[in-house]
Amino acid sequence: QVQLVESGGRLVQAGGSLRLSCAASGRTFNSYAMGWFRQAPGKEREFVATVNWIGTITEYTDSVKGRFTISRDNAKNTLYLQMNSLKPEDTAVYYCATSTQSGTSNNPDLYVYWGHGTQVTVSS
Repeated sequence: QVQLVESGGRLVQAGGSLRLSCAASGRTFNSYAMGWFRQAPGKEREFVATVNWIGTITEYTDSVKGRFTISRDNAKNTLYLQMNSLKPEDTAVYYCATSTQSGTSNNPDLYVYWGHGTQVTVSS
């Protein structure tokens, strides 16, 4: 059984920063790629960022490039998302997920285990 627990979401002003964490248990964390996705009210879930199994390759959606950084600490079984220069349009529930593959992917269909999400709200 795999468990993913996100934390770190809260209300923040535009231009501020947050770091999200995702604690993983129950599976060989360091064998698979991990990703962050988000879902804003009234919108579909969208890809945000992904990192490969060892943390050397990352991929981002265009809207967060240069502002967000995904990373992982395999010794701690934890995934991170550093979010800087936050904008109101970043407001969403953020989910972490674990892939079936070791390499990066922005395809949510390749992610089999999901957390329950953490709310990020950016005020203008």
